[in-house]
Amino acid sequence: MIEPPHLAPSAAALVNAPDHVRIRAIRSDRWVGFSRARRMLQHLDSLCEHPPSTRPPGLAIYGHSGMGKTMLVEKFRRDHPPIVDHNSGTEAVPVLAITLTSRPTERRIYGQLLVALGASVNERATLMDLEIRTVLLLKSSNVRVLIIDEVHNLLAGTPREQRVILQLMRYLSNELKASLVCLGVMDVRDAIAGDTQLSRRLDQIIVPRWKADEEFQELVTAILRSLPIKQPSALSSQSLRHLARVSDGITARVFGILNELAIDAIRCGTERINDEDIESWKPILERETMFA
Repeated sequence: MIEPPHLAPSAAALVNAPDHVRIRAIRSDRWVGFSRARRMLQHLDSLCEHPPSTRPPGLAIYGHSGMGKTMLVEKFRRDHPPIVDHNSGTEAVPVLAITLTSRPTERRIYGQLLVALGASVNERATLMDLEIRTVLLLKSSNVRVLIIDEVHNLLAGTPREQRVILQLMRYLSNELKASLVCLGVMDVRDAIAGDTQLSRRLDQIIVPRWKADEEFQELVTAILRSLPIKQPSALSSQSLRHLARVSDGITARVFGILNELAIDAIRCGTERINDEDIESWKPILERETMFA
């Protein structure tokens, strides 16, 4: 069977599936490659390939919520899965990621790291015991990149508590001789900048909101190719500008709008998204108000 040229292979494989299967696929999280994301992945890959160092390079990725930072981390983790040595029975974990909890503490972070490594957590253990066990396990797992997502949650603490968490992050990077990657909203930049030693080793990538330019057109085209609808969708420059405006330039909202329109296209049988669909799209709450 010839694959529809307007679809990516994964979407083409589903295009003749029952409607409910296609709708479920559209609603599921999926990775969509575009140039901005590929550049960030290349930077992350270079960290994973960097040899152990007393001053390992790191990365801080800042952007509004919904810009795809967490999806980027998940893709990076999938590209660098754990490696099992069947001869020794050990497992190497090149990339380890945790999400900073609200009001994080040293104990919470050590606990999260242990759980991420598949280890149990002794609630009665002292902080020193947790530290020693966590660091030993991280070293034996040969972690090369340690990712801290939602790092802006440290702002919930006092200035002193923030300094403790930042010092802990730097300490772990130093002990492991591994790269540290922090992801969060712009508000946390000043807090990280307050730890001079940490901030100096973190390259910064700012993820701006989308605007109606060629890069945004590439993103929209990539999303449309990932949608298992039977007819090709073609959008004008005016529709792209409108889509950038109604989505506020937030990646998750762009996905959400196009996913919603694709599901409507399947249900009504048009099997495509056109300019009129983009122009007439309204948020669900606004539509409910209109018909209330």
